[in-house]
Amino acid sequence: MSLPDMLIISPSVLYFGTPVALVCTADSHANANISPVSSLWALGQTIVLGLGTTGCALANLREREECTINLPSADLWTKVEAIARTTGSSPVPPEKTAMGYVHHPDKFALGGFTPVPSETVRAPRVAECPLQLECRLSALHGDESRGFVLVDLTVKRVHAHRDIVVGGTHHIDTSRWHPLFFIFREYFGDARPLGRNFRAGR
Repeated sequence: MSLPDMLIISPSVLYFGTPVALVCTADSHANANISPVSSLWALGQTIVLGLGTTGCALANLREREECTINLPSADLWTKVEAIARTTGSSPVPPEKTAMGYVHHPDKFALGGFTPVPSETVRAPRVAECPLQLECRLSALHGDESRGFVLVDLTVKRVHAHRDIVVGGTHHIDTSRWHPLFFIFREYFGDARPLGRNFRAGR
C-alpha cells in the first residue's frame, strides 16, 4: 500500500471541528451577555472551554462564577454570526478593535435570541438553542499572557427541547439533533450518521 503524500503546514488556527456554543453570563447588575465560542469539550458533568481574556464573558464569570452553555442547531448559524463580531466590553479592548470587533449592549436583540431564566444560576439561557446547560465555575487554568484561559465548569442542570429527546428517556435523539460546528472558521451542519460506539446503548 502506498502512503499518502504529506506536507508540513502551519495553519493560522487549529479549529479541527468543535460544536459552537453560546456562553451566557451576567454581571453584578444582571446585565446579560452572550459570547459565541468554538473551543469546548465535555467529560461527565464537566465542560471545559477556552475564553479570551479581554471579553465580558471571563470578567462576568470571575465576578459571579456561573454561566449557561447553549448549543445551537445548525439552522441558527446566521443568528450566531450576527453577534460574532460584537463584544459587551465598552470601550472595546484594543486587541478586539484590531480584529474588527464592535461594542453592542444587547446581543440577544441583535441576534434575534430570546433570554429565558435559569433555575440554578443567574445567567439566562437562550430559548432557541435545543440544548441548554446551567453551569458553575470550578477553576480557571492557563497563562493569561497567551490571550486566553481554560474554563472548567460543572454542569448543574440540562434543559433540552422536547423534540430532540427520545420519549420516556433522558437520551438525545441523535437523528433529530443537528448541532452547529465550527471547522477552520467556517460553519458546518447536517452531520450524517456513520455508526454507533459500543457504549451508545440506551
